[in-house]
Amino acid sequence: MDAPTFRAAARHWDADEDRALVRRYQQGDAQAFTELVVRYQRPVYQAAFWVLRRGEDAADVAQTVFLKAAQHIDDYDPRHKFFSWIYRIAVNEALNVQRHQRHEEALDDDSELPAHASASPEWQASAVQRERALRAALMKLSVEHRVVITMRHFQECSYQAMAQVLGIDEATVKSRLFEARRRLRTLLAGLEGSDHARH
Repeated sequence: MDAPTFRAAARHWDADEDRALVRRYQQGDAQAFTELVVRYQRPVYQAAFWVLRRGEDAADVAQTVFLKAAQHIDDYDPRHKFFSWIYRIAVNEALNVQRHQRHEEALDDDSELPAHASASPEWQASAVQRERALRAALMKLSVEHRVVITMRHFQECSYQAMAQVLGIDEATVKSRLFEARRRLRTLLAGLEGSDHARH
């Protein structure tokens, strides 16, 4: 899979439908888990990508995540959203891989054009440049700041869901997000300044 873009947030499926699919899988319906994979393969991949910064590594993590989820489905607590449960597995697995790798690779610079295909070439070029700048700035953040930014703004997670996924309280989520936004604004300003200087 290519580097994820920021234009479409992950679709949050109905939590009750997810729980029903989990129950069906626990009762032996393999197709039910396949549907869960289809629903959540993109947000799981994205969670891994924004930690590891490599599409190949993120795809490997996504496969591991769904394998672990299938093996430990009885550990899922239906009082919580399935999305939060599997997203937490994805983040933790990606962090484990990152700790083992301990290397910093350059982000793949491939970008998709904006969804507005009929827009002018000038608008399209500007949109691609903005997205590249945002990616570059995100990759300069620490992993913990990158994760909260992507969860809140690109996955549209609630503070409660973020707290559940990350294993911290909501106050910590908010303070971490505040600091991440502050640093991201500073980085974006620096990138814009260097871009203007080149022109």
